[in-house]
Amino acid sequence: MFNTLSGRFLILTTLFVMLAEVLIFVPSVARFREDYLRTRLERAQIASLVLLADDMIAPELEAELLENAEVYNVVLRRDEVRELMLSSPMPAAVDKSYDLRQSTPFILIRDAMARLFTPEPEVIRVIGDPVREGGLVIEITMMTGKLRSAMLEYGRNIFYLSAVISVITAGLLFVAVRSLMVRPIKRVVSNMKDYAIAPEDARRIIQPNTNVTELREAELALKSLQTDLTGALKQKERLAQLGGAVARISHDLRNILTTAQLFADRMESSKDPMVKRVGPKLVNSIHRAVSLCENTLTFGKAEEPAPSLGWVVLTDLAGDIFDSERLAAGDHDLSFAEDIPTGMTLRADPEQLYRVLSNLVRNARQAIVATGKPGEIAVQAKETDTDWQIRVADTGPGLPKPAQDHLFQPFAGTNRKGGSGLGLAIAAELARGHGGTMVLEQTGPDGSTFLLTLPKEVAHAE
Repeated sequence: MFNTLSGRFLILTTLFVMLAEVLIFVPSVARFREDYLRTRLERAQIASLVLLADDMIAPELEAELLENAEVYNVVLRRDEVRELMLSSPMPAAVDKSYDLRQSTPFILIRDAMARLFTPEPEVIRVIGDPVREGGLVIEITMMTGKLRSAMLEYGRNIFYLSAVISVITAGLLFVAVRSLMVRPIKRVVSNMKDYAIAPEDARRIIQPNTNVTELREAELALKSLQTDLTGALKQKERLAQLGGAVARISHDLRNILTTAQLFADRMESSKDPMVKRVGPKLVNSIHRAVSLCENTLTFGKAEEPAPSLGWVVLTDLAGDIFDSERLAAGDHDLSFAEDIPTGMTLRADPEQLYRVLSNLVRNARQAIVATGKPGEIAVQAKETDTDWQIRVADTGPGLPKPAQDHLFQPFAGTNRKGGSGLGLAIAAELARGHGGTMVLEQTGPDGSTFLLTLPKEVAHAE
């Protein structure tokens, strides 16, 4: 039972009540001893009244009076005269004297404890004030045997009463704890076990219903955790399905693109000026698509392949991306600008860097075209002692708050109808693969800016 919450409450409550009763017992047994002694003084005073009425009483009557009062001698002081009112043979000399007129609570407790722990009977003298002003002082001598027996009997009664109170109190607390705390906790534990069987099932998420503030907070926290976990599992399941689908189609798609690559290679030998200008770009685009298929495309895998580092001329890369997006924009009034230092090169995987910047520029182009208004997309770059910084800025409508909260999460960070939400997630994953970061630097009605940072230390590592 000590290993259960309600059992521990039961045992601890019993112990605490018993401890409280012990603290109550000490002063109460001292008060009991004082009352016992004062009662003997009163009995002795009443017995002495017989002698005041008649100076001569029979020895048998005197012995009976002393026996009823449970004392050996009675001394009453009246009018400054000390008189031995009643007497009988003493079994032993007086061991101790107690003056109840000068007793303080501390003295009473001390004497009571001393009496309880002194089993041998003693003859004691007790001094007190007579009742109803029946004299100045009254003294008695008595044996302590019956006094100690009465104190022990009183202590046993207190113990039995304390035990009963402890059991009743502990039992009531036990029932209260089980109904108010243990039962709701067991419900939470049961829900956790049930949820663990099928965490993808949203019906198993706990529904808080307790009125206890602390337990309700725990249930709300558990509900939030289960909701997030269920959503994450569904998202990972979707990613796994996507990976399986991509793996199945990548082989056939690669064959189709390989055929297209052969025709594109033949286009390079054409004498047509337009074909000569567009042909290399088409070949590069098809080559990238083939490469992507050979790596089982992108998010179908658990992680991106490690980047193959090389020196990249950023202006050439940005130019290829702008050419592709101009074609995609068609007749829309959309301009492209670059602010890149002449001849700036950086160390990165050219294909992966192309995918990162292409995703950012494509998203910006789609957002601007969706508004139906003119716009501009700019790529800016600069180099510091520790890293390369590339910014992609646009004059689009900006990102809404829900899209910002889940910006780099697959299937969650899109605000465009028909979008999958994979572009930014892929870009962020590729940036991390280079040891860099990608963040949304600013967004609003005037446009958005993404910052891509590639550290030189990690980029130069072999």
